[in-house]
Amino acid sequence: MKLPLLEDLPSPAGKRVLVRCDFNVPMSGGRITDDLRIRLPIETITWLLDHGAAKVTTCSHLGRPKGQPNPKYSMDPVRVRLIELLEAAGADAGKVELLENLRFDPGEEKGSPETVDRLVEGQDLYVNDAFGAAHRAHASIVGPPTRLPSAAGRVLAREVEVLDTLLEGAKRPFVAVLGGSKVSDKLGVIEALMDKVDALIVGGGMCFTFLAAQGHRVGASLLEADQVDNCARLLKASTPILLPGDLTVLSPGGQFGAGVEPSGEVRQVGAEVPEGWTGVDIGPGTAADFADAIAGASTVFWNGPMGVFEDPRFAAGTRAVAEAVAATRAFTVVGGGDSAAALASFGLADQVDHVSTGGGASLEYLERGDLPGLAALRESVSS
Repeated sequence: MKLPLLEDLPSPAGKRVLVRCDFNVPMSGGRITDDLRIRLPIETITWLLDHGAAKVTTCSHLGRPKGQPNPKYSMDPVRVRLIELLEAAGADAGKVELLENLRFDPGEEKGSPETVDRLVEGQDLYVNDAFGAAHRAHASIVGPPTRLPSAAGRVLAREVEVLDTLLEGAKRPFVAVLGGSKVSDKLGVIEALMDKVDALIVGGGMCFTFLAAQGHRVGASLLEADQVDNCARLLKASTPILLPGDLTVLSPGGQFGAGVEPSGEVRQVGAEVPEGWTGVDIGPGTAADFADAIAGASTVFWNGPMGVFEDPRFAAGTRAVAEAVAATRAFTVVGGGDSAAALASFGLADQVDHVSTGGGASLEYLERGDLPGLAALRESVSS
C-alpha cells in the first residue's frame, strides 16, 4: 500500500509539473476566511521548484459551481493569496500557475477522459496533494496517474501517515469522538472504529438515534428511525459507547443556527427530551464526562461537533470537547470539516497534533483503508 512520494518521481529538473491541490477554502463576501489549505501545499510546490521544475501548474476546485463558469467561484482570490505565500517563502512565483476552477468543466466530476487530456497536455509529471478530494474519482484525481509519472505531495502523504497510525499503531487507550447530524453518514466508520478503539463517544444530532435505541424519548430532535436497529446492535458490542446523560434543548418553534434570529426557551434536561422540544447540544454534565474520557486517553480522534456550535447558545458542548482535545497529552487527530472549524473558532487549532484537510476523506479512509486517489497513485505509470 506504499504511496510513491516526491522523491520517487523522475527528476523534475526542466520539467512541467501538474499539481492537484485542495484550495477549496472557506469564503465570505469574496474574501478568504481561512487560508490553511493554500498554505499547506507550499511545501510541495517549493520542493518541486527547488529541484528545478521549469513550471508548476496547480489546479483545484472551489465550491460547487455545478459544471459551469460562475464568478462566485472564481479562483482569483486564491491565486492572489498563493502568489503572496510563495513570495513570502522565497519561491519564484513566476514559475507557478493556477488554473481556473476545475469544476467549471462538467467533465471534472464525471471523470471525463477528454478533461484528463486537457489537464495533462504539455505536462511531464503529476503530483496529488489534495487529500480532501482523494475520495472522489474525479478527472483531476484519478486521470493524470494513468498518463504521467505521479506521486503524493507532502500534504497527502502526511495525512495518510497519520491515519495509518490510527488504524495500525494507535497507543491505548484510543478514544474516538464522533458528532455531526446523521448516523447513516458515519455508520461505516463507526463499525470500522469499534474494532480499534477502547471507547467511542457519540454526540451531535446522531446521538438521538442512539438514545432512541436505548428507549429514551427524543422529542422533536433529529432522529433516523431506520437506523435505530443498527444503533441497538452497536450498543450491544463489547466496545463501550458513551452517550449523553443530559442535554441542552430548545422549546417548540424556537429558531437556531447560523443566519437566523435566535429565539425560544433554552433548558437543560436529562436524557429524556420533552415532547416538541429539540435537542441542540450535549449538557454540562455530559461535557464534563466526555472531557474526562478524553483526558484519560493516549490517542484521540475527533470528527463532528457536539451541537449547533455556530449558535453561541449551543456551543458549550463542542467547546468543552475542543478544549479537552487541546489540553490532553494524547496524540490528537481532528478529522477536518466542522470539527476543524470549531477548533479554529475557539483559537485551539494549533494545540492539536494533526488537523485533517479532508473531513469526508479522512472518514472514508478510516472506514475502507484506501481512497480512489491513492489507488490511482499506486497504479500510476511511475509505480
